[in-house]
Amino acid sequence: MKHILLAIMTSLLLMAGGKDLRELVLTPTPQMHCANCENKIKNNMRFEKGVVKIETSVEQQTVVITYNGKKTDAKALQTAMKKIGYDTRVVSDKPVTKGEKKKK
Repeated sequence: MKHILLAIMTSLLLMAGGKDLRELVLTPTPQMHCANCENKIKNNMRFEKGVVKIETSVEQQTVVITYNGKKTDAKALQTAMKKIGYDTRVVSDKPVTKGEKKKK
């Protein structure tokens, strides 16, 4: 039930605040090795101010965070990752355009 509500809220936020949304792609150090690593990141980062969506990939060693650029920035999100034990490197930080939202 939580997942359905989260998906609905995410969709609404993406539609409502598209102009201010950004997508941050990070690579974590130490590397993620399992679902527990992914869950640790997702469960902690979802409470950070401005975070709309979090996707992780153990295979690609990436954390993709969609966030509201008016409420936070890449540096604050990297600091939050450091608090849970992960140093990060920014791969990209770009605005989310309407066309990209429809593809996802």
